[in-house]
Amino acid sequence: MKLFQDATNRDIIRLTIPNIVTNITVPLLGMADFALMGHLKDNSAVYVGAIALGTTIFNVIYMSLAFLRMGTSGFTAQAYGASNVKEMNLALKRSLLVAAILALALILLQYPIQWVAFQLLDGSGEVKELARQYFYIRIFAAPATLGLYSFYGWYLGMQNAKIPMIIAILVNVVNIGLNFFFVYALKMTSNGVALASVLAQYSGLIVAVGFLFYKYKSYIKPYGKKDFLHKEAFIRFFKVNSDIFIRTLLLILTLAFFTSQSAKINNQILAVNSLLFQFFFFFSYFADGFAYAGEALTGKAKGAGKPEFLKKTVAYLFKWGWFIGAVISLVYWVALPLFMKVMTSDTQLLSLAHRYSVWIIILPLTSFAAFIWDGVYIGVTASKAMRNTMIISSVLIFLPAYYLGFPYWGNDALWLAINLFMIARGISMWIVSRKAVYSFQ
Repeated sequence: MKLFQDATNRDIIRLTIPNIVTNITVPLLGMADFALMGHLKDNSAVYVGAIALGTTIFNVIYMSLAFLRMGTSGFTAQAYGASNVKEMNLALKRSLLVAAILALALILLQYPIQWVAFQLLDGSGEVKELARQYFYIRIFAAPATLGLYSFYGWYLGMQNAKIPMIIAILVNVVNIGLNFFFVYALKMTSNGVALASVLAQYSGLIVAVGFLFYKYKSYIKPYGKKDFLHKEAFIRFFKVNSDIFIRTLLLILTLAFFTSQSAKINNQILAVNSLLFQFFFFFSYFADGFAYAGEALTGKAKGAGKPEFLKKTVAYLFKWGWFIGAVISLVYWVALPLFMKVMTSDTQLLSLAHRYSVWIIILPLTSFAAFIWDGVYIGVTASKAMRNTMIISSVLIFLPAYYLGFPYWGNDALWLAINLFMIARGISMWIVSRKAVYSFQ
């Protein structure tokens, strides 16, 4: 095909496919955890609830700290584009240092963290107690989890998406295998699932280090304390990552608001909105694959000082974004009723799902630009602009759209608001891209 004769397109696909595979492994592990607990003979609902509460806490923590992967990816890709071996080396070391500090803080502050979390989360006394046990075990995976964030970002910045994919698959295989061993062989419950997660994360970290010495040994060079702890480099590192943290936190709060307002309407709306939103998460696995490719390639272009290559890369990414968004929207339009029947047999929920299905059908088309721009902005480390556009989209678009529309349209206003939020993110990042992305100054 002529499309794949272009080197830029081949690079996009080369990086995207492993990223999609990596993304898809995440929900598979969660499904395995819940399935194991759900098939226990005694009190399976209690153990499922404990896993649900525990994973919710860690999802929020690690989503908030995802800037570690994003920032590392952007800085490394720019150093790679500039053929600056020293900065490639130091980008990883600085990221690992920050990961270690953050992990130590999580372990030292584990008691107040869990206290706050369980004040906010609902559940029976038995579920909360089991969830606390799960939390106190899994928290010790923090050094490995955050270390892997640094390695994932660094490998992607080095234009290598295969190694993160291999590590992610390995971690999930080890995790699922240990789950079965601890639960069925050792007769453990939710605490066994937590322990399996800890050991799997450290196995992944060991493999990540192994790949570093196997494939990138020439980049492992000792540099003096002055280079490693360079003041301006760390200031830039923290500035970029603090902006990404604020951006990510606002995204988390927006999605949490969507869920909480769904619950306030009634339990059926909460259920149907949650089920429909799973299809948005499914789309995000594909969209994020292209976004991650954008991180690597746009960062490389900026580091190499090649604005034309940057523009070409962005153009191709958007062509792919339109294509993937249109295909998935078409699939949802045709097959969503069938997918919903697989997820639930409740006729009332199915009827409600049909009532609101148009919103999830169009969401891939309204949101793909935001995903693509996220990758581009991370690659060129335009974090301030990304943060500001998120503030505009969440505070000035999403919330007013919901509160102004809800008295008239109810749940439709909530879905309209989330679609407008994604559209606003895409448009606002496009508006400021000339200065934030295409200016190399």
